[in-house]
Amino acid sequence: MPQPPAQRKARRLVPRLLSWYGKHARDLPWRRTRDPYAIWISEIMLQQTQVATVIPYWERWMRALPTVNHLARAKPEHVLKLWEGLGYYSRARNLQAAAHLILKNHQGQFPNSPEAIRALPGIGRYTAGAISSIAFNLPEPIVDGNVVRILTRLFGQREDPKAKVLQSKLWSLAETLVRGTEDCAALNQALMELGATVCHPRSPNCTDCPVERSCTAHKENTTHLIPAATARASTEVRRIEVYWITRGDRILLRQRPDGFHNAGFWELPNNETCPSIPLPPELEPLATARHTITKFRIQLLAYAVTKPRALKGRWCGRGELESLPITAAHRKLLRQLPAPNEAAQTTA
Repeated sequence: MPQPPAQRKARRLVPRLLSWYGKHARDLPWRRTRDPYAIWISEIMLQQTQVATVIPYWERWMRALPTVNHLARAKPEHVLKLWEGLGYYSRARNLQAAAHLILKNHQGQFPNSPEAIRALPGIGRYTAGAISSIAFNLPEPIVDGNVVRILTRLFGQREDPKAKVLQSKLWSLAETLVRGTEDCAALNQALMELGATVCHPRSPNCTDCPVERSCTAHKENTTHLIPAATARASTEVRRIEVYWITRGDRILLRQRPDGFHNAGFWELPNNETCPSIPLPPELEPLATARHTITKFRIQLLAYAVTKPRALKGRWCGRGELESLPITAAHRKLLRQLPAPNEAAQTTA
């Protein structure tokens, strides 16, 4: 049975993508290895995060936790500290949970089948395909934001990219591409690289694209319309009171409880995760900070107060703060706040 036109077109793209990738691939540290553990860590870090940001984090992580065994046996606080600043901290907790399962179910060896990889916490279809193809050269497709942009433009697809029908078509095209070559690792990385360096969301560098001649959106001058824009989630503003509580030269910190974003991280007491402390109406904040997490626009206001008896936590000197995993928003506040013995104490 003859292949549909889109599948035949996809097959013809493979040699050009591979040739281009061989000449233009960036020298990234995780591309110098086929160690599935190292590739796994890079793929999880690269979710929602730019390559330039990830490189120093990945290198520091691999020095501190070079194997699955090291990750599984590390203290959770140490894992969070290594992740601090990357955001979406459930990724770090899922990494350690997956490491425990690898020790338990795979004798400490990273699994080499797509099904077993996808069964690990924090790994979806895209990440399983990336690890399977790059580490084990298996013909597993990948479809993420970059690949969606490339394929919808190449094939002139103007539908909502999140629609199930189009998603199914894109996965089928990605599968045709990767199964059209013996070098599955290079093909999938070529798609990643093309989306990251050439086929930008805005102002793509079409003259540098190896498949420009085959791109429907380029021919029709519709790259600015494809992929179709999706509705943005409405934002929610949150105002959080933060309490600067000191004793001598030490600061009171609390650990974020389970059920909250960034659970397990340390922060200053606040009315989001602990009981609210009544504040005099005329009290001015010592410092303020703004922070964005997904749809939330958060404003933090830090007030100097006297410690209520019922409020428990950990008393820390300034020197201890660098060794603890602290939420990014509270790290911003701490940079602005005075030394503990300089803060005016106000009885709440």
